[in-house]
Amino acid sequence: MARGGLPVRTLSRALLAALLVVVSAARADDPRIALPPGFRITEFASGFGSPRFMTLDPAGTLLVSTPRQGRVVALPDRDGDGRADAVVPVADGLDLPHGLAFKDGQLWVAETGRVRRFRYDPATRKAFDPAVVVPSLPPGGGHWTRTIAFGPDGRLYVAVGSSCNVCREADPRRAAITRYNADGSGAETVATGVRNAVGLAFHPATGVLWATVNERDWRGDDLPPDYITAIKDGGFYGWPECFAAGGRVVPDSDFRSTGERCRRMTLPTIEIQAHSAPLGLAFYTGQQFPPEYRGSLFVAYHGSWNRSVPTGYKVVRVPLRDGRPGPVEDFATGWLQGGSVRGRPVGLQVGADGALYLSVDGFSADGIYRISYQSP
Repeated sequence: MARGGLPVRTLSRALLAALLVVVSAARADDPRIALPPGFRITEFASGFGSPRFMTLDPAGTLLVSTPRQGRVVALPDRDGDGRADAVVPVADGLDLPHGLAFKDGQLWVAETGRVRRFRYDPATRKAFDPAVVVPSLPPGGGHWTRTIAFGPDGRLYVAVGSSCNVCREADPRRAAITRYNADGSGAETVATGVRNAVGLAFHPATGVLWATVNERDWRGDDLPPDYITAIKDGGFYGWPECFAAGGRVVPDSDFRSTGERCRRMTLPTIEIQAHSAPLGLAFYTGQQFPPEYRGSLFVAYHGSWNRSVPTGYKVVRVPLRDGRPGPVEDFATGWLQGGSVRGRPVGLQVGADGALYLSVDGFSADGIYRISYQSP
């Protein structure tokens, strides 16, 4: 008999069962992804295509775009166990949908050549009665994603990347951020020279627009830096004539320019390693993470494709105090190990439960992952 009255064989079976539960729980985490103490990452949903950007519907359900499948899906977690119960089609037949946003209970979807507004039923999680709000955006090109966000002014902000690596664009909406009234009227240019601003997010306290920008290729491993920046209204960020490096303006020797425009270039807020390919960003507005993480800016680095030594493939944290950023810190790493890539982080969304949701694509890692915190 074992202490406590259980037979040894029974105790052994109980221990084995407990070990199996522990092993199963460990498998729910990805031990190869390194996080600060107390944080864990688990798979929330997978098997529905390559996910990109996310948003929350009015009921707090996570929605995600899957451009290559031409649809938007909802991922409800009705029992609150940290894993989606189903993949619910919200809208399909779309043309490379990417950015998502809600306003006044309606769903806005940025396709590669337009922005459409849908009526939305949070009970059935279905979008219907589409209306084109912003028509005839320059479609496709070298950068096909279109990202949207509503500002505290109630206006719609739309980011369109360049059609090329380095060139003079014929359409002024390329390599720029434009804002519109909610009905699509009143177009105004917010920022130019942003070669490919993929991520947009408004600071929850200051209302300042922040963006992630992918700079040009084929200038070597370390030039020009990609960047994360607060967007200055009317700012010119250099592309294609020049770029920022080390806090100074550098004329691009591959692009002939008089230098006049470079003299009025707006320097970005944070330079990061070239070819990191920053995409999604989110200010942490939840209560689950420790106090020092609240208000921080999290950014997903999709990772390099044209660097001799790969870089990126991680999620970083930018601490903010009174709207001013501190040094960039690694937050979630491990998708790049020994030069081998296991997945590419894409989008970030703070959930209704206070967890941070991350979309990952590529290398059989397609899915949504949930980063949560529990005090050690």
